[in-house]
Amino acid sequence: MSNDPKPPASGLRRNLTSYGDPGFSLFLRKAFIKAAGFSDDALDRPIVGITNTFSDFNPCHGNVPRLIEAVKRGVMLAGGLPMEFPTISIHESFASPTSMFLRNLMAMDTEEMIRAQPMDAVVLIGGCDKTVPAQLMAAVSADVPAIQLITGPMLVGYHKGEMLGACTDCRRLWGHHRAGAMDQDEVEVVSGRLAPTQGTCMVMGTASTMGCLVEALGIALPGTGSIPATHADRIRAAEASGRQAVMLAKSGTRPSEVLTEAAFRNAMVVLQAIGGSTNGLVHLAAIARRRGIKIDLEEFDQIGRKVPVLVDLKPSGAQYMEHFHWAGGVPRLMQELRDHLALDAVTITGATIGAIADAAEDVPGQTTIRSRDNPLKVTGAMAILRGNLAPLGAVIKHSAASPELLQHTGRAVVFESVEDLVTRIDDPDLDVTADDILVLRNAGPKGAPGMPEAGYLPIPRKLAQAGVKDMVRMSDARMSGTAFGTIVLHIAPESATGGPLGLVRNGDQIRLDVPERRLELLVDEDELGRRAKEWQPPAHLTEEHRGYRGLYLRSVLQADEGCDFDFS
Repeated sequence: MSNDPKPPASGLRRNLTSYGDPGFSLFLRKAFIKAAGFSDDALDRPIVGITNTFSDFNPCHGNVPRLIEAVKRGVMLAGGLPMEFPTISIHESFASPTSMFLRNLMAMDTEEMIRAQPMDAVVLIGGCDKTVPAQLMAAVSADVPAIQLITGPMLVGYHKGEMLGACTDCRRLWGHHRAGAMDQDEVEVVSGRLAPTQGTCMVMGTASTMGCLVEALGIALPGTGSIPATHADRIRAAEASGRQAVMLAKSGTRPSEVLTEAAFRNAMVVLQAIGGSTNGLVHLAAIARRRGIKIDLEEFDQIGRKVPVLVDLKPSGAQYMEHFHWAGGVPRLMQELRDHLALDAVTITGATIGAIADAAEDVPGQTTIRSRDNPLKVTGAMAILRGNLAPLGAVIKHSAASPELLQHTGRAVVFESVEDLVTRIDDPDLDVTADDILVLRNAGPKGAPGMPEAGYLPIPRKLAQAGVKDMVRMSDARMSGTAFGTIVLHIAPESATGGPLGLVRNGDQIRLDVPERRLELLVDEDELGRRAKEWQPPAHLTEEHRGYRGLYLRSVLQADEGCDFDFS
């Protein structure tokens, strides 16, 4: 008699509905699936689930129906049975109060649908900012063989002969409009040219950042994170992902075997080298936490001191994702980063990161991916700040900041909330100068709630009209990865939970010193102690809330832990 463990159930036998009789559960399942016209031969193959994240509210995912068609083709060519199923879809611009507020809900939805339905592997189709992190969080928790398929960046647009891209140029040109340099008619024309095709933002915002990181993590096929959404190669990548999903179903390779400490360290290296979005760090922390791994902010900072920015993309540089892709994409970048990577980290293909880097295409004359000897920036994209204003850390994307402001002491001009900011920022009587520091609080995970991308505080109109392009700004909020400016973000703990940011008052002196990694409120401890005794939480945190909002406010963690739920 064999003592070998019983092999795990597969195909339709996976995750049987509980009726107290497994045989009946399988019989009933087959009866209903045959109503869709499936043959016994089809039903006897490995089942590959495919997430359908298409939505009319999500232009970034506008190509998903064609991608699903191609994934299904790849699954069938490899001998599997594709099964499409819907999940939540989140678009950055069409989510209130914020897409971050809904990221964990999408992660829960995706995880439970993977758990509930019979699939031997799953293809996760995502692109817009919070969808890919949500799907990876779900995949790690469900730990069913998985592959990420990115929807892809859109192509560039043009206005008056200038190449444009969402959304760095959205913010830059809106700034021109606020300063009176572009009238309303021209703004309307530009709005039709900034995002000319389906797909995600084509600068190194959060969507493009995650497209690169899934390759660095090894959970997407090499070279597929940067293919433009509209290109035939994107469809072929979908077909190849379907084929690979069947291979994963047969081998049983799970996300927990790929998403190791080495994989996350590789992702941190790539995040620094691409000039990536600060949001990427929050998402990595959340994904890693699901895996039982903590992203060490000090290690991330040390990586940034050694790893240069090598990718010449906005907002840190000048180019766009299609240029990065045709320059060789992530594999070519990793070739330049060999000395900083864990080359033996294994990917879903079975190949190591080192082998993928070795096989990268060398494109003669390309300048988008710089060599180590000619970096765009000599250090990485981001730095982690500490000090009495940020005991748990804060982040600044100094690769997209004004160098002359990276060491700056100024007077605090405080905004109590996003609503207060909207009301007063353009008031001509606002007491503010270009040397001051704009401070926004109660805009963190619990305070807003939802940690909006409000950290990109606009330059007060009267200063913008006087020609001011940048000034130091800080908050417990997030910022779009597409934005430029000397902006301190993710200050933790946030003000709404009693963090020191809640103690800042108008006129206080604040010192920012990025080379020394310090963020200090220049007020003595006794005075801060008196202020702490007077502090009160925002009213909404003392009220009862139902449904998802109540769950979110009770359970969301701080930025340094990825803003995931404490029970996840």
